Amino acid sequence: MIQKTFEDIIKKHKHVDGLINNAGIIQPFIKVNDLDYSKINLVMNVNFYGPLNMIKVFLPHLLERTEAHIVNVSSMGGFFPFPGQTIYGASKAAVKLLTEGLYAELLDSNVNVTVVFPGAVETDIAKNSNAEINTPTDGKQSSIKMLAPDKAAEIIVSGMEKNKFQIYAGRDSKMMHFMYKLSPKRAIKMISKMMKDQIQ
Repeated sequence: MIQKTFEDIIKKHKHVDGLINNAGIIQPFIKVNDLDYSKINLVMNVNFYGPLNMIKVFLPHLLERTEAHIVNVSSMGGFFPFPGQTIYGASKAAVKLLTEGLYAELLDSNVNVTVVFPGAVETDIAKNSNAEINTPTDGKQSSIKMLAPDKAAEIIVSGMEKNKFQIYAGRDSKMMHFMYKLSPKRAIKMISKMMKDQIQ
């Protein structure tokens, strides 16, 4: 299917200079011990194998261009563990390492590589993933201000144009990156306490 899509694009547009892999679904908010293999495989297939398969098909063409760019969208969960989203995080961490490995392999080529770590973006990812988000037991709404999708897209495209290696999209992503670098163990304990009501 991807090969056919690639061929259709080339037939219509003649060439491709950029590839943005933005595949992503989350898992149900349950622990690994209670997560069945069908959900695990689905998350890995969409989040990791989706971008990998796109790269395998498009990269030979991109290498023939004067200049090209691959952008892989990982997640804040790709560098910071969120309980109840462990497999999702593992899939996005795989995207992070895939991107960094590609960067190393393509250093002497015409293809630039960027990895993106979005924080909470106002999309329907939970609904589209059939992953229900529990309402806090105290009835309070989340205080996290989500990033608008168009703003996230603007940040990603701007970073791509500036040939950034890493892009942290959203204040929460930047903050969690800082906290995790400062004290990983303390940061994990803090987020685990905050997300206690989310895990089924």
